[in-house]
Amino acid sequence: MTVTMVYFAWVRERIGTGEERVDPPASVTTIAELVDWLALSSPGHAAAFADPARLRAALDQAFVPIDTPIAGAHEIALFPPVTGG
Repeated sequence: MTVTMVYFAWVRERIGTGEERVDPPASVTTIAELVDWLALSSPGHAAAFADPARLRAALDQAFVPIDTPIAGAHEIALFPPVTGG
């Protein structure tokens, strides 16, 4: 299953790109597992995903908890918590 990953704010800055396509192994079934798997990809990924509790996620443009299953996903976005004013 190939999925488009979209990164925002400091997540994008640490990884060095705003978007990439990945093909996680079948053993990766949730966004949290995907984050753990991606953290092994590069030093930038490791830095961006060092504290997964600081991440928020969207699956196909809908906000979801980080433990959401990824089956059938086309796009997963990862970003820091959003604040407003």
